[in-house]
Amino acid sequence: MQSNNGFFGKYGGSFVPETLIPVLEQVAFAFEELKKDSLFNSQFEELLLRFAGRPTPITYAEGLSEECGCDIYLKREDLLHTGAHKINNTLGQCLLAKHMGKKRIIAETGAGQHGVATAAACAKLGLKCEIYMGKLDMERQRPNVERMRLLGAEVISVNEGAGTLKDAVNFALRDFVANVETTHYVIGSVVGPHPYPEMVAYFQKVIGEEARDFFKNDLPDTVVACVGGGSNAIGIFQAFLDTDVSLIAVEAGGKSDKMGEHARTIGLGDDGILHGSFTKVLSDKYGQILPVHSISAGLDYPGIGPQHAFLFESGRVFYGYVNDSQAVYAFKKLSEKEGIIPALESSHAIGWVLENKDKLAGQKVLINLSGRGDKDMESVREYL
Repeated sequence: MQSNNGFFGKYGGSFVPETLIPVLEQVAFAFEELKKDSLFNSQFEELLLRFAGRPTPITYAEGLSEECGCDIYLKREDLLHTGAHKINNTLGQCLLAKHMGKKRIIAETGAGQHGVATAAACAKLGLKCEIYMGKLDMERQRPNVERMRLLGAEVISVNEGAGTLKDAVNFALRDFVANVETTHYVIGSVVGPHPYPEMVAYFQKVIGEEARDFFKNDLPDTVVACVGGGSNAIGIFQAFLDTDVSLIAVEAGGKSDKMGEHARTIGLGDDGILHGSFTKVLSDKYGQILPVHSISAGLDYPGIGPQHAFLFESGRVFYGYVNDSQAVYAFKKLSEKEGIIPALESSHAIGWVLENKDKLAGQKVLINLSGRGDKDMESVREYL
Protein backbone atom coordinates (compact mmCIF):
# COMPACT_ATOMS: atom_id res chain seq x y z
CA MET A 1 0.00 0.00 0.00
CA GLN A 2 1.31 3.42 -0.99
CA SER A 3 0.93 6.17 1.59
CA ASN A 4 0.15 9.82 0.95
CA ASN A 5 3.14 11.57 2.56
CA GLY A 6 3.16 8.95 5.29
CA PHE A 7 -0.60 8.82 5.81
CA PHE A 8 -3.21 6.22 4.91
CA GLY A 9 -6.33 8.33 5.02
CA LYS A 10 -6.04 10.11 8.37
CA TYR A 11 -3.81 7.41 9.90
CA GLY A 12 -0.01 7.26 10.01
CA GLY A 13 2.49 10.12 10.17
CA SER A 14 5.61 10.65 12.31
CA PHE A 15 4.81 11.75 15.85
CA VAL A 16 8.33 11.45 17.24
CA PRO A 17 10.99 13.51 19.08
CA GLU A 18 12.59 16.19 16.92
CA THR A 19 15.95 14.39 17.04
CA LEU A 20 14.45 11.48 15.09
CA ILE A 21 13.01 13.51 12.22
CA PRO A 22 16.28 13.79 10.22
CA VAL A 23 17.08 10.08 10.47
CA LEU A 24 13.53 9.07 9.52
CA GLU A 25 13.78 11.34 6.50
CA GLN A 26 17.11 9.71 5.66
CA VAL A 27 15.58 6.23 5.91
CA ALA A 28 12.59 7.30 3.81
CA PHE A 29 14.85 8.76 1.11
CA ALA A 30 17.10 5.67 1.04
CA PHE A 31 14.08 3.37 0.88
CA GLU A 32 12.54 5.24 -2.06
CA GLU A 33 15.86 5.27 -3.93
CA LEU A 34 16.75 1.63 -3.25
CA LYS A 35 13.31 0.41 -4.35
CA LYS A 36 14.34 1.57 -7.83
CA ASP A 37 17.93 0.26 -7.60
CA SER A 38 18.55 -2.90 -9.64
CA LEU A 39 21.52 -4.00 -7.50
CA PHE A 40 19.56 -3.70 -4.24
CA ASN A 41 16.57 -5.55 -5.68
CA SER A 42 18.68 -8.37 -7.09
CA GLN A 43 20.49 -8.76 -3.75
CA PHE A 44 17.18 -8.80 -1.87
CA GLU A 45 15.61 -11.34 -4.22
CA GLU A 46 18.70 -13.55 -3.97
CA LEU A 47 18.52 -13.47 -0.16
CA LEU A 48 14.83 -14.40 -0.24
CA LEU A 49 15.53 -17.26 -2.64
CA ARG A 50 18.82 -18.70 -1.37
CA PHE A 51 18.73 -17.80 2.33
CA ALA A 52 15.10 -17.42 3.42
CA GLY A 53 13.69 -20.21 1.27
CA ARG A 54 11.17 -18.45 -0.94
CA PRO A 55 8.85 -19.08 -2.63
CA THR A 56 6.78 -20.80 0.06
CA PRO A 57 4.21 -23.39 -1.04
CA ILE A 58 0.46 -23.37 -0.64
CA THR A 59 -0.87 -26.54 0.99
CA TYR A 60 -4.40 -27.85 0.57
CA ALA A 61 -5.64 -28.78 4.07
CA GLU A 62 -7.70 -31.86 3.20
CA GLY A 63 -8.63 -32.94 6.74
CA LEU A 64 -9.55 -29.44 7.90
CA SER A 65 -11.47 -28.82 4.68
CA GLU A 66 -13.57 -31.94 5.19
CA GLU A 67 -14.40 -30.93 8.75
CA CYS A 68 -15.31 -27.35 7.85
CA GLY A 69 -17.19 -28.01 4.62
CA CYS A 70 -15.04 -25.64 2.56
CA ASP A 71 -11.75 -25.83 0.66
CA ILE A 72 -8.98 -24.56 2.94
CA TYR A 73 -5.52 -23.65 1.68
CA LEU A 74 -2.54 -22.64 3.81
CA LYS A 75 0.13 -20.13 2.73
CA ARG A 76 3.16 -21.78 4.32
CA GLU A 77 5.24 -18.93 5.77
CA ASP A 78 6.05 -21.37 8.59
CA LEU A 79 8.47 -23.11 6.22
CA LEU A 80 10.73 -20.07 5.87
CA HIS A 81 14.16 -19.98 7.49
CA THR A 82 13.75 -18.96 11.18
CA GLY A 83 10.15 -20.19 11.12
CA ALA A 84 7.96 -17.22 10.19
CA HIS A 85 7.24 -14.43 7.71
CA LYS A 86 9.40 -12.01 9.71
CA ILE A 87 12.56 -12.90 7.73
CA ASN A 88 11.15 -11.18 4.60
CA ASN A 89 11.22 -7.81 6.33
CA THR A 90 14.42 -8.23 8.34
CA LEU A 91 16.45 -9.15 5.26
CA GLY A 92 15.05 -6.12 3.43
CA GLN A 93 15.70 -3.66 6.25
CA CYS A 94 19.14 -5.02 7.17
CA LEU A 95 20.19 -4.86 3.52
CA LEU A 96 18.88 -1.28 3.37
CA ALA A 97 20.86 -0.43 6.54
CA LYS A 98 24.01 -1.88 5.01
CA HIS A 99 23.55 0.22 1.87
CA MET A 100 23.13 3.26 4.17
CA GLY A 101 26.45 2.48 5.88
CA LYS A 102 24.92 1.59 9.26
CA LYS A 103 26.90 -0.96 11.29
CA ARG A 104 24.56 -1.61 14.23
CA ILE A 105 21.02 -3.00 14.18
CA ILE A 106 18.50 -2.87 17.03
CA ALA A 107 15.08 -4.47 17.11
CA GLU A 108 12.23 -5.31 19.43
CA THR A 109 10.53 -8.67 19.66
CA GLY A 110 7.50 -10.21 21.37
CA ALA A 111 7.12 -13.84 20.33
CA GLY A 112 10.79 -13.87 19.44
CA GLN A 113 10.30 -14.64 15.75
CA HIS A 114 11.18 -11.11 14.66
CA GLY A 115 14.19 -11.17 16.97
CA VAL A 116 15.44 -14.46 15.57
CA ALA A 117 14.87 -13.26 12.00
CA THR A 118 16.74 -10.01 12.72
CA ALA A 119 19.62 -11.90 14.34
CA ALA A 120 19.83 -14.26 11.37
CA ALA A 121 19.80 -11.40 8.86
CA CYS A 122 22.51 -9.56 10.80
CA ALA A 123 24.67 -12.68 10.98
CA LYS A 124 24.28 -13.17 7.23
CA LEU A 125 25.10 -9.54 6.41
CA GLY A 126 27.82 -8.97 9.02
CA LEU A 127 25.98 -6.44 11.22
CA LYS A 128 26.04 -6.01 15.00
CA CYS A 129 22.66 -6.95 16.51
CA GLU A 130 20.93 -6.05 19.78
CA ILE A 131 17.37 -7.17 20.54
CA TYR A 132 15.04 -5.68 23.17
CA MET A 133 12.57 -8.18 24.65
CA GLY A 134 10.16 -7.90 27.57
CA LYS A 135 10.97 -9.98 30.64
CA LEU A 136 7.64 -11.86 30.46
CA ASP A 137 8.15 -12.64 26.78
CA MET A 138 11.68 -13.87 27.47
CA GLU A 139 10.26 -16.32 30.00
CA ARG A 140 7.51 -17.68 27.75
CA GLN A 141 9.66 -17.73 24.59
CA ARG A 142 12.90 -19.09 26.05
CA PRO A 143 13.84 -21.23 23.00
CA ASN A 144 13.82 -18.14 20.77
CA VAL A 145 15.97 -16.23 23.26
CA GLU A 146 18.59 -18.97 23.02
CA ARG A 147 18.35 -18.97 19.23
CA MET A 148 18.99 -15.22 19.08
CA ARG A 149 22.04 -15.55 21.31
CA LEU A 150 23.35 -18.46 19.27
CA LEU A 151 23.06 -16.29 16.16
CA GLY A 152 25.31 -13.69 17.78
CA ALA A 153 22.71 -11.18 19.01
CA GLU A 154 22.67 -9.55 22.42
CA VAL A 155 19.21 -9.96 23.99
CA ILE A 156 18.36 -7.13 26.38
CA SER A 157 15.66 -7.82 28.99
CA VAL A 158 13.08 -5.06 29.46
CA ASN A 159 11.79 -5.23 33.02
CA GLU A 160 9.57 -2.14 33.05
CA GLY A 161 5.81 -2.18 32.51
CA ALA A 162 4.22 -5.53 31.76
CA GLY A 163 7.43 -6.90 30.26
CA THR A 164 5.86 -7.46 26.83
CA LEU A 165 6.10 -6.11 23.28
CA LYS A 166 4.97 -2.53 23.94
CA ASP A 167 7.68 -2.10 26.57
CA ALA A 168 10.34 -3.56 24.27
CA VAL A 169 9.35 -1.07 21.55
CA ASN A 170 9.62 1.81 24.07
CA PHE A 171 13.21 0.86 24.93
CA ALA A 172 14.20 0.31 21.30
CA LEU A 173 12.90 3.75 20.36
CA ARG A 174 14.91 5.36 23.18
CA ASP A 175 18.03 3.58 21.95
CA PHE A 176 17.35 4.74 18.40
CA VAL A 177 17.00 8.38 19.53
CA ALA A 178 20.35 8.16 21.36
CA ASN A 179 22.28 6.41 18.57
CA VAL A 180 20.80 7.58 15.28
CA GLU A 181 24.17 8.16 13.59
CA THR A 182 25.35 4.54 13.78
CA THR A 183 22.16 2.55 14.27
CA HIS A 184 19.20 1.37 12.22
CA TYR A 185 16.07 0.25 14.06
CA VAL A 186 14.44 -2.74 12.36
CA ILE A 187 10.77 -2.47 13.35
CA GLY A 188 9.08 -5.84 13.03
CA SER A 189 5.58 -4.88 11.96
CA VAL A 190 3.64 -2.23 10.03
CA VAL A 191 3.71 0.07 13.06
CA GLY A 192 5.77 3.08 14.12
CA PRO A 193 6.46 6.37 12.35
CA HIS A 194 6.69 6.88 8.59
CA PRO A 195 8.32 5.31 6.60
CA TYR A 196 8.18 2.07 8.63
CA PRO A 197 4.56 0.98 7.96
CA GLU A 198 5.00 1.46 4.22
CA MET A 199 8.51 -0.05 4.20
CA VAL A 200 7.55 -3.20 6.14
CA ALA A 201 4.50 -3.69 3.92
CA TYR A 202 6.73 -3.42 0.85
CA PHE A 203 9.09 -6.14 2.08
CA GLN A 204 6.15 -8.39 3.06
CA LYS A 205 4.13 -8.00 -0.15
CA VAL A 206 5.87 -11.08 -1.59
CA ILE A 207 3.49 -13.24 0.48
CA GLY A 208 0.40 -12.01 -1.34
CA GLU A 209 2.11 -11.86 -4.73
CA GLU A 210 3.04 -15.54 -4.52
CA ALA A 211 -0.45 -16.46 -3.33
CA ARG A 212 -2.20 -14.60 -6.13
CA ASP A 213 0.15 -16.11 -8.70
CA PHE A 214 -0.69 -19.59 -7.37
CA PHE A 215 -4.44 -19.13 -7.80
CA LYS A 216 -4.14 -17.24 -11.13
CA ASN A 217 -7.65 -16.22 -12.19
CA ASP A 218 -9.42 -18.70 -9.90
CA LEU A 219 -9.03 -16.62 -6.75
CA PRO A 220 -10.09 -17.68 -3.24
CA ASP A 221 -13.38 -16.38 -1.91
CA THR A 222 -11.88 -15.42 1.45
CA VAL A 223 -8.37 -14.70 2.77
CA VAL A 224 -7.81 -14.88 6.53
CA ALA A 225 -4.81 -13.71 8.58
CA CYS A 226 -4.13 -12.97 12.25
CA VAL A 227 -3.35 -9.39 13.21
CA GLY A 228 -1.41 -7.79 16.04
CA GLY A 229 0.70 -5.01 14.58
CA GLY A 230 -0.33 -6.46 11.25
CA SER A 231 2.63 -7.29 8.97
CA ASN A 232 1.62 -10.80 7.89
CA ALA A 233 -1.95 -9.66 7.21
CA ILE A 234 -0.84 -6.65 5.14
CA GLY A 235 1.65 -8.91 3.39
CA ILE A 236 -1.04 -11.19 2.04
CA PHE A 237 -3.94 -8.70 1.77
CA GLN A 238 -2.14 -6.26 -0.55
CA ALA A 239 -2.36 -8.59 -3.53
CA PHE A 240 -6.14 -8.90 -3.19
CA LEU A 241 -7.21 -5.33 -2.39
CA ASP A 242 -8.18 -4.70 -6.02
CA THR A 243 -10.46 -7.75 -6.12
CA ASP A 244 -13.78 -8.72 -4.54
CA VAL A 245 -12.10 -11.34 -2.34
CA SER A 246 -13.27 -11.08 1.29
CA LEU A 247 -10.38 -10.15 3.59
CA ILE A 248 -10.58 -11.16 7.26
CA ALA A 249 -8.13 -10.00 9.95
CA VAL A 250 -8.32 -11.81 13.29
CA GLU A 251 -7.37 -10.05 16.53
CA ALA A 252 -6.50 -11.60 19.89
CA GLY A 253 -9.62 -11.85 22.06
CA GLY A 254 -7.55 -13.06 25.00
CA LYS A 255 -9.48 -14.12 28.10
CA SER A 256 -12.41 -11.68 27.97
CA ASP A 257 -13.48 -8.16 26.95
CA LYS A 258 -12.33 -6.77 30.31
CA MET A 259 -9.52 -4.21 30.36
CA GLY A 260 -6.13 -5.91 30.30
CA GLU A 261 -7.50 -9.29 29.23
CA HIS A 262 -7.48 -8.90 25.44
CA ALA A 263 -5.68 -7.23 22.52
CA ARG A 264 -8.69 -6.21 20.40
CA THR A 265 -7.35 -2.89 19.13
CA ILE A 266 -9.84 -2.52 16.27
CA GLY A 267 -12.74 -4.13 18.09
CA LEU A 268 -12.48 -2.19 21.36
CA GLY A 269 -9.94 0.58 20.71
CA ASP A 270 -10.06 4.19 19.58
CA ASP A 271 -7.97 6.70 17.65
CA GLY A 272 -4.70 7.67 19.31
CA ILE A 273 -0.92 7.88 19.02
CA LEU A 274 1.38 4.97 19.82
CA HIS A 275 5.07 4.59 19.00
CA GLY A 276 5.12 7.51 16.60
CA SER A 277 2.01 6.77 14.58
CA PHE A 278 -1.61 8.01 14.67
CA THR A 279 -3.69 4.85 14.52
CA LYS A 280 -6.15 2.72 16.48
CA VAL A 281 -5.01 2.01 20.04
CA LEU A 282 -6.31 0.58 23.29
CA SER A 283 -6.39 3.52 25.71
CA ASP A 284 -8.37 4.94 28.61
CA LYS A 285 -10.39 8.18 28.62
CA TYR A 286 -7.21 10.14 29.40
CA GLY A 287 -5.38 8.71 26.39
CA GLN A 288 -3.13 6.43 28.46
CA ILE A 289 -2.26 3.13 26.78
CA LEU A 290 -3.96 0.17 28.44
CA PRO A 291 -2.41 -3.20 29.35
CA VAL A 292 -3.22 -6.05 26.99
CA HIS A 293 -3.19 -9.83 27.05
CA SER A 294 -2.98 -12.70 24.59
CA ILE A 295 -1.72 -16.23 24.97
CA SER A 296 0.18 -15.37 21.78
CA ALA A 297 3.17 -13.12 22.52
CA GLY A 298 3.20 -11.84 18.93
CA LEU A 299 -0.35 -10.45 19.18
CA ASP A 300 0.15 -8.95 22.67
CA TYR A 301 0.21 -5.30 21.46
CA PRO A 302 -2.15 -2.37 22.26
CA GLY A 303 -2.03 -0.83 18.78
CA ILE A 304 -2.22 -1.74 15.11
CA GLY A 305 -0.59 -0.54 11.89
CA PRO A 306 -2.12 2.59 10.31
CA GLN A 307 -2.87 0.69 7.10
CA HIS A 308 -5.17 -1.57 9.11
CA ALA A 309 -6.88 1.37 10.81
CA PHE A 310 -7.53 2.79 7.34
CA LEU A 311 -8.74 -0.53 5.91
CA PHE A 312 -11.12 -0.93 8.84
CA GLU A 313 -12.52 2.59 8.46
CA SER A 314 -12.92 2.09 4.71
CA GLY A 315 -14.74 -1.21 5.23
CA ARG A 316 -12.44 -3.14 2.87
CA VAL A 317 -11.27 -5.56 5.58
CA PHE A 318 -13.39 -7.20 8.28
CA TYR A 319 -11.74 -7.43 11.71
CA GLY A 320 -12.89 -10.29 13.91
CA TYR A 321 -11.37 -11.95 16.94
CA VAL A 322 -10.66 -15.31 18.55
CA ASN A 323 -10.06 -15.88 22.26
CA ASP A 324 -7.25 -17.84 23.89
CA SER A 325 -9.20 -21.08 24.21
CA GLN A 326 -10.31 -21.00 20.57
CA ALA A 327 -6.72 -20.36 19.44
CA VAL A 328 -5.39 -23.29 21.49
CA TYR A 329 -8.14 -25.51 20.09
CA ALA A 330 -7.12 -24.50 16.56
CA PHE A 331 -3.45 -25.10 17.43
CA LYS A 332 -4.29 -28.69 18.37
CA LYS A 333 -6.78 -29.22 15.53
CA LEU A 334 -4.39 -28.27 12.71
CA SER A 335 -1.64 -30.36 14.30
CA GLU A 336 -3.86 -33.43 14.50
CA LYS A 337 -5.62 -33.02 11.14
CA GLU A 338 -2.76 -31.85 8.92
CA GLY A 339 0.50 -32.73 10.68
CA ILE A 340 1.38 -29.01 10.82
CA ILE A 341 2.02 -27.29 14.16
CA PRO A 342 1.05 -23.62 13.71
CA ALA A 343 2.26 -20.63 15.71
CA LEU A 344 -0.26 -19.42 18.28
CA GLU A 345 -0.49 -16.21 16.25
CA SER A 346 -1.56 -18.12 13.12
CA SER A 347 -3.84 -20.29 15.27
CA HIS A 348 -6.09 -17.25 15.71
CA ALA A 349 -6.71 -17.18 11.94
CA ILE A 350 -7.38 -20.93 11.90
CA GLY A 351 -9.63 -20.55 14.93
CA TRP A 352 -11.73 -17.91 13.17
CA VAL A 353 -12.29 -20.26 10.23
CA LEU A 354 -13.30 -23.09 12.58
CA GLU A 355 -15.72 -20.80 14.44
CA ASN A 356 -17.27 -19.49 11.21
CA LYS A 357 -17.31 -22.66 9.12
CA ASP A 358 -21.07 -22.42 8.55
CA LYS A 359 -20.64 -18.99 6.89
CA LEU A 360 -17.76 -20.32 4.79
CA ALA A 361 -19.49 -23.49 3.57
CA GLY A 362 -18.62 -24.24 -0.05
CA GLN A 363 -16.03 -21.44 -0.26
CA LYS A 364 -12.37 -21.50 -1.16
CA VAL A 365 -10.52 -20.12 1.87
CA LEU A 366 -6.85 -19.12 2.07
CA ILE A 367 -5.27 -18.85 5.53
CA ASN A 368 -1.91 -17.17 5.98
CA LEU A 369 0.04 -19.59 8.18
CA SER A 370 2.47 -16.92 9.31
CA GLY A 371 4.70 -19.08 11.50
CA ARG A 372 5.37 -22.46 13.05
CA GLY A 373 4.47 -23.41 16.59
CA ASP A 374 7.48 -25.15 18.08
CA LYS A 375 8.18 -21.92 20.00
CA ASP A 376 4.74 -22.15 21.62
CA MET A 377 4.79 -25.69 22.97
CA GLU A 378 5.49 -24.62 26.56
CA SER A 379 2.81 -21.91 26.49
CA VAL A 380 0.21 -24.40 25.26
CA ARG A 381 1.31 -27.02 27.79
CA GLU A 382 0.93 -24.52 30.64
CA TYR A 383 -2.46 -23.36 29.35
CA LEU A 384 -3.78 -26.89 29.13
